[in-house]
Amino acid sequence: MAISRAPGKPLTTFSLIMINIIAVDSLRNLTAGAEYGFALVFFYLLAAAIFFIPTILISAELATGWPTTGGVYVWVREAFGPRWGFMTIWLQWIYNIVWYPTIFTFMAGVVAYLIDPALVNNKAYMLSIVLFAFWGTTLINCLGLKTANWVTTCGALGGTLLPMLLIAGLGIIWLALGKPSQVHFSKHNFFPDLTHVANLAFLTNIFFSLMGMEMSGVHAGDVANPQRDYPRALTISAVIILSTLILSCLAITIVIPVKQLNLVSGLMDAFAVFFNAYHMGWMIPVIAILIVLGSFSGAAVWVVGPARGLQIAAEETTLPAYLKKVNNQDMPVGILLVQGVIVTALCAVFIIMPTVNGAYWVLSNLTAQLALIFYILMFAAAICLRIKHPRIERTFKIPGGIWGISIVGGVGIFACLGAIVIGFLPPSQVEIGKIMHYELILMGGMAIFCLIPWLLKRWCLA
Repeated sequence: MAISRAPGKPLTTFSLIMINIIAVDSLRNLTAGAEYGFALVFFYLLAAAIFFIPTILISAELATGWPTTGGVYVWVREAFGPRWGFMTIWLQWIYNIVWYPTIFTFMAGVVAYLIDPALVNNKAYMLSIVLFAFWGTTLINCLGLKTANWVTTCGALGGTLLPMLLIAGLGIIWLALGKPSQVHFSKHNFFPDLTHVANLAFLTNIFFSLMGMEMSGVHAGDVANPQRDYPRALTISAVIILSTLILSCLAITIVIPVKQLNLVSGLMDAFAVFFNAYHMGWMIPVIAILIVLGSFSGAAVWVVGPARGLQIAAEETTLPAYLKKVNNQDMPVGILLVQGVIVTALCAVFIIMPTVNGAYWVLSNLTAQLALIFYILMFAAAICLRIKHPRIERTFKIPGGIWGISIVGGVGIFACLGAIVIGFLPPSQVEIGKIMHYELILMGGMAIFCLIPWLLKRWCLA
């Protein structure tokens, strides 16, 4: 039994655009992209060509061919059967669980600017804020889709788009006034320095910064006309997301030297430089509050999206009854509570890693690698469904027949495989402790989180 659609189909094209923007266009990812200096433009364009655009094209085809609540779980289930469908929704759910501490760590770093910037390196402070914010977000989602959608829209406009446009604008003004820039805009600097393989370490995080366009597919059944509205929302969202990410990252590199970038507080460091230079120091707490709002609402989107997809899988399997529990707002409270317990346990990484920066990076990288496996399954499902169900009507269809979708999906698959390998390269800019421990955390995390669904399928699938 699938999740019932929300009464009155509450989501519009505008709502979908806001969901996509707040799900993908994250301020948290800006400092990782800025680590490449002007070469970040090259890497973002590369990632867009081999990953972001294939994701958009395939999401549009699948969501308009199977416009039901459930998203990627439904797509992979139709292609490869319920076991692979369960594996996919599990991966989407679990990589988000690993991701939650990182977005709230970023938010805690912003809050530190309002209290004491030195707190950004205080593990006890970071851990407390992360847990408080996560459980608060979980509570909001338990109140229902309409309430969560209102928070999402406000956060997308005021807490993500506005700060991104503001810092991009501040960077443009900075250059227009002839102020000194920490990055040189030249053809030589546009292309990355690949003499040191470690310089590719942050590429996996750039891929991650472009992930999430398919997530709104889980709400396709809550849209009045998904065949028309979903592709339109994807196109508009993609243009806004790519342009704001590149311009915002560049603005950071203009005023903060790459060697001094802090993954947690880099964005606020850049805002502080801009505002102090323009004698607008009073804006620092204002922008900090807006960024906290954006981070909170961004997490709100992801806390509920994969959980709703996993609930559909739970209804179709013999998973324990408490995982199927919903409240009177049709929200999967059983799954939300279970993921809360797991997130709380994951926060132990703040104690294990030598620095907050190191813990932040390890969780970010593990999240990206698990997510890339998920995307491989989605790309493969799109190719398979074109072969198995060619007659199903799709309002949007990738041109070129089976060759067209095979090329698009194949490029996406190989891009994901390459990014997974690159993810094991330790970044020289981040203190991660012993390399062996770093690699063990990544390999062990991937192995455990991928093995669990295969063990569960022996007793949870009907």
